Parts: sequence; structure tokens; C-alpha cells
Amino acid sequence: MGATSNVSQGEADLAVSGAIRFPWFALQVRTRHEIGVASHLDSIGFEWFLPLYKCRKRWSDRIKESEVPLFPGYLFCRLNLQDRLPILKTPGVLQIVGFNRQAVPVDEVEISALQRLVASGVPNHPWPYLEVGEMVRIESGPLRGLEGKVVEFRGNHRLVLSVKLLQRSVAVEMDSAFVEAVRSSRKTGLEKAYAQTRPAQAGVF
Repeated sequence: MGATSNVSQGEADLAVSGAIRFPWFALQVRTRHEIGVASHLDSIGFEWFLPLYKCRKRWSDRIKESEVPLFPGYLFCRLNLQDRLPILKTPGVLQIVGFNRQAVPVDEVEISALQRLVASGVPNHPWPYLEVGEMVRIESGPLRGLEGKVVEFRGNHRLVLSVKLLQRSVAVEMDSAFVEAVRSSRKTGLEKAYAQTRPAQAGVF
């Protein structure tokens, strides 16, 4: 399991100096163009994140393991919406994800959780999106502190992390003995907005 990501030198310098960084946005791209788009964003100085996972596919005479995007057709990018034109002109980019024709940032906590997940080496795979419900927190191991929803699949437990804006989830193999329930309800303003209306993808022009 892995991930592809990049931080431009200019943004690295800003981070060191304590300057405010731009929020993460999700980019919808043509399927199988994710790595090409990431490479182009790299060349023009944008910070991006493309989470990958190991997938085993059967060929005619063998099983081949390869790394593929956790969210096919999407990758994440830090950007200033006032400077979005170079991104929208990138070959393969379809739109910046949002609703009501407005781009919506991805929750920084969700991106951080995905980055920790892919860096941990813990096996994971895409999972049907789950609405926010009873949450748990991992109390030990490389993913300590991450929160998500526990589900059971084929007799084993999985911790499900979700990206609300994309309505996509990823399941992580875990031992339920290492988690405890999160008692408090901490819905953000963005979550409350989603409870009232289902977001639809819309390009930013």
C-alpha cells in the first residue's frame, strides 16, 4: 500500500516560515489519468496527494499485484481558488469538486487521516461510503488517534475512514480490541450542511 504526493519547494518554505497554507480540494480527473495529472501539477509547483493501495488482479496465467488509486478518478491538491486556472487547464482535469457550482475544501482532518493510513503500511481497500454514525478511536499502533466507524466483513473488523465531499470511504484492517467508542458528537458546520443537502459535483469556472 502506498501513496504518491508532492510538496513544492516554495510551499515547503512557506510551511517552515509558519505561513498559512491553502486548503485541500478534490480534483475530478479522467480515469487512469491520475498519475499524469499529478505529474503535471508537480511541474507547475502545486502540492498534491494521490493515495494508492495494493490491488491483486488475475491475468490469464498469473495474479499480478499493482498499486492503484484509492479513489479512482480523483486526487487532492492544495490551491488558492484565485489561482485555479492553471489547474483547470491541466490535461485530464475535469473539475474541482464542490456543490452549487462552488468549490468546497476537503476536511484537513480527513486528508491527514488518509496520509497517515498510506504511510503506515496497514492493508486497506476501497469501501462503500458510510454516513457518520457511531464512531471509534484507535488507541494503539501506527494509526493511534485516528477515528472512524467499525464494520464487520467476512468475520473480520474494518475501520472505515470517509471523505464526505467525495462520498467515498476506505476500509482498514484492524483489531477491534485496540479501539474505544468516541462518546462526543462533534459535527462540523460542513457536516451539518451535508445533512441538509446532498452535495453534487460542479466545476469551478
